[in-house]
Amino acid sequence: MNPHQLNELSRRDFLARTARACFGLSIAGSAAQLFSPQALAADPAILQAGGGKAKHVIYLYMSGGMTHIDTFDPKPDAPAEYRGPTKAIGTNVDGIQLGHCLPMLAKHMDKVALIRSLSTTQGAHEQGKYLMHTSYTPRGTIVHPSSGAWAARLAGEQNGSIPSFVLIGGGNQHPGGGFFEPQYSPLPIGDPQKGLRNVRQRADTNDASFQRQLDLRVQLDHDFDTRFHKGQRSVRAYNEVYDSAVKMMHSKDLEAFDLSKEPADSRAAYGTERFGQGVLLARRLVERGVRFVEVEYGGFDWHSDNFELMEEKIPVLDQALSTLISDLQARGLLDSTLIVVATEFGRTPKIVENNMGRNHFPKAFSCLMAGGGIKGGQAYGKTDETASNVIEGKVGASDFNASIAFALGIPFDLPLMSPSKRPFRMGGIDGKPIGALFG
Repeated sequence: MNPHQLNELSRRDFLARTARACFGLSIAGSAAQLFSPQALAADPAILQAGGGKAKHVIYLYMSGGMTHIDTFDPKPDAPAEYRGPTKAIGTNVDGIQLGHCLPMLAKHMDKVALIRSLSTTQGAHEQGKYLMHTSYTPRGTIVHPSSGAWAARLAGEQNGSIPSFVLIGGGNQHPGGGFFEPQYSPLPIGDPQKGLRNVRQRADTNDASFQRQLDLRVQLDHDFDTRFHKGQRSVRAYNEVYDSAVKMMHSKDLEAFDLSKEPADSRAAYGTERFGQGVLLARRLVERGVRFVEVEYGGFDWHSDNFELMEEKIPVLDQALSTLISDLQARGLLDSTLIVVATEFGRTPKIVENNMGRNHFPKAFSCLMAGGGIKGGQAYGKTDETASNVIEGKVGASDFNASIAFALGIPFDLPLMSPSKRPFRMGGIDGKPIGALFG
C-alpha cells in the first residue's frame, strides 16, 4: 500500500482491514498492538462520535425478562388491559416518562439513554439470556464469549492483580468466557456481602511454607509442561490461572471486595437487598481498575401477579441504579464508566386476564445505558401505542453489544477464531453501534 492509498483510508478502516487479513491472530500477538485501547482511543473519529470514552462497564442484568411497559416504556394512553394499574410519571427531561416504580431514576433521566426498540426472536429464558450476552444463538458445539469476556480480552486489564471481569450473583447459565482462555472468564462472587471467599493464605501456613508448596508444584509439573505438552493452550491456561490466583492473594486491592470497609451511610444508600450491595461492590471494583463488572438481579418472570411483584422488585433497582449514577458522578467516574441495564426480553403488553400476569415477549422490549460517553436525556427507538411492536429504530442483541464495544473504544467487528477455526465478533454477524446514543 503506497502513502497515497493509505491517506484515503481512515485509521480505523486501516486497522479493520489489517485485522481481517490477519483474521486468526491472537490478541496476545501483533493484533494486541493494532487494537490496544490506547490506539483506538487516539482515533479522533471515535472520540468525536462519543465512543472510546468508557474505561469500565457496570452491567446490571435483570434475569427473567423485565416488563418494559411497566418500567422504561409506559403507555399511559393504552387501553386498561395493557397498562393495568401502572402509572406513567414525568422525568427531568420533557417528554420522557417512566413507570411509577422508578421515581428516583426519573430525576437522573438527563444522564440516561433509554433504548425502547430492542427486538429478538428468542422467547425462552436460557436462549434469550445467551443471545443478549453473546450476540449469538446457542449452539451445541461451542460456547460463545459474553460481552464481559470480549471487553476483558480486547480492552485489556487495568489492574494486573485482580481479574478484568467480575460476575456478581450470576447463575450457572451465564456463558462467561466462552471459548476464550480462562483468564477472560469472570471471577464469580455469590453473595457480595461475603465478598471474595477462600482467597487468603491459611492461618497455619507461613510465607516460607506457602512458597515451598508453589515451588514443589512447579517441579512436579515441569516434565509435563515442557516435555509432553509444551505450548498447549490448556496447559498454559492452567498455569496462568494458578499464577493469577497467587497474585490476587497478595494484592492490596483485595479490600475492594470487602463491603465492611464502606461507610454505613453509603451501604444504606444502595439498599439492603443483595442486588443493591452488589451494585455497590461493582462501584468499588471499577475504582480499582476492574474493566467489566456484571451484577445479576433475578426474579422478573412474572406470569402472574405482575403488578404486586413489580411494587416489590422495581424499587430495589430504582434505588441501586440511581445511587450508582449519583455516586459515580460525585467521584468523577461517570464519564468513564458505562452503566448498562439489560434483560433477555420484555413481557406481553396485554395482561393475562385470569392472573394479572405478563408472559414472555421478545418482539419488543427496553434496556438503558448511561455514562461512558452516552448522550443522556433521550429515548432511542419507539414502539406502538401498546408497546407491542417496534415501529422505529429496531435494535438487535448484536447492535446492543456492538454499542458496548463502541463505548469502550474496542472493535465490535474484529473476528477472532474459535478452537474450531470459525470467526466470531463481539457485535455478532452484522451488529452495528447505535450512533445516536453517543454524544
